[in-house]
Amino acid sequence: MKKRFVIGDKHRIALVYRPDTAPAVNLAKTLAQWLKERNYKVFTAPEQKPIQGTVGLKRRSALEGMGLVIVLGGDGTYLRAAQMLQGKCVPILGVNLGSLGFLTPIRAEELFSTVEQALQNKMELMPRSMIQVQLLRNGKVKHDLMALNDVVIERGSLSQLINISIYCEKMLVSEIKADGLIIASPTGSTAYNLAAGGPILHPAVRSFVVTPIAAHSLTSRPLIFPDDIQLNFKLVGKLHPGSSLKRTRSTQDQAHFVVDGVKVDQISEGDQLVIRRSKMDHFMLRDPRQNYFHLLREKLKFGDRA
Repeated sequence: MKKRFVIGDKHRIALVYRPDTAPAVNLAKTLAQWLKERNYKVFTAPEQKPIQGTVGLKRRSALEGMGLVIVLGGDGTYLRAAQMLQGKCVPILGVNLGSLGFLTPIRAEELFSTVEQALQNKMELMPRSMIQVQLLRNGKVKHDLMALNDVVIERGSLSQLINISIYCEKMLVSEIKADGLIIASPTGSTAYNLAAGGPILHPAVRSFVVTPIAAHSLTSRPLIFPDDIQLNFKLVGKLHPGSSLKRTRSTQDQAHFVVDGVKVDQISEGDQLVIRRSKMDHFMLRDPRQNYFHLLREKLKFGDRA
């Protein structure tokens, strides 16, 4: 459902920028001054060097008091900002200083006019579903995280293919041998999932897509699941009775799991990843003159003939 963004009386804006590029740093300084001239209090998000003239936030929890977060960078910077928010109901406006910019559709030259639109309550608030992922080890939760794009199980650099069992509501779906698996949200379906041959999901579709990475079988294909169910993924050395796959050497220390591009931990035989839709949504700002299909055509050249 379309909803108009209203910043209201929260005159507090946080900046997240790509620190290793001079254009992002310089633009952040200029934007901070521009916002201060309009009586907004400007903050630099935590885990970054504070921009001159802003207040550096020490903790991620402080972002909850912001009216808006502005990201200056690429999709990687946007995902880092989303991880900082961890489901807090604070919208993000993404400005592209990278290459693709699917999550950051605003061009640098459009920055100030677009921010002006946002401050005048002329932008749309777009909810995006997030993935909750838990790593269970010995029956206990070791990690409990949220992903905007995807969760990836990938083999280690020196390991063989890994065997993964997929369960839906405790029912065995499949056992695959592959380089890994991608579990993507609709937002993440245009990222690694798409590169691995998975389908594009419209953001309004309430689903996950599970896509094998270089599967050792012609019959291992992407699967779409409703997001109101629980998925479990197990790394296995001994396969389910009746499986057509051959047992590899022990999978101990063969794989990692990655959340929105950040390697979180090593996973071993017996560990489980539990996937659910998060109870929290992510919110992004969008120019009402644009739409999802406009982005597909502009960023991914969707429908273009070679």
